[in-house]
Amino acid sequence: MVEQQQQQAGIAVRQSVVVEASPERAFYVFTDGMTSWWPTDSHSIGDRPMAEAVIEPRTGGRWYERADDGTECDWGRVLAWEPPDRVVLAWQISADWTADPSIHTEIEVRFTAEDGSPPARTRVDLEHRGLESFGERAEQMRAIFASDGGWNGLLGRFAAKAA
Repeated sequence: MVEQQQQQAGIAVRQSVVVEASPERAFYVFTDGMTSWWPTDSHSIGDRPMAEAVIEPRTGGRWYERADDGTECDWGRVLAWEPPDRVVLAWQISADWTADPSIHTEIEVRFTAEDGSPPARTRVDLEHRGLESFGERAEQMRAIFASDGGWNGLLGRFAAKAA
């Protein structure tokens, strides 16, 4: 089950899901295995059909999509890389769904082992914060990110692949 919360200070989306996997596996599927659960046919900003979503596994790494012809389109960068506990990504995509390095919102994802193992279970907490960077479109973007087409649906897809 995906839980939703709205942060009162600043504009953010917070969602959580419990997955039937260890923190190590959950972290791996979220980061290195993103293409397995990310809807490449509908959640792409490049000009060509998306072949994969890539998160370079290091602080300072790139976060981008690679098209079927090898061209790349930046989504942001890795701000913190702390496997298997946490990853923080800069989202640098505008409200018009184009790469925009002047936009800076952050997605922090925490992976916390739940008691009662086995089987392994991990609580995954995602916060997409700093949405005020979208200016007058901030509330529109918050609603999109909180929707089934946004992080709510994406975390559901992720949980299914991580299990």
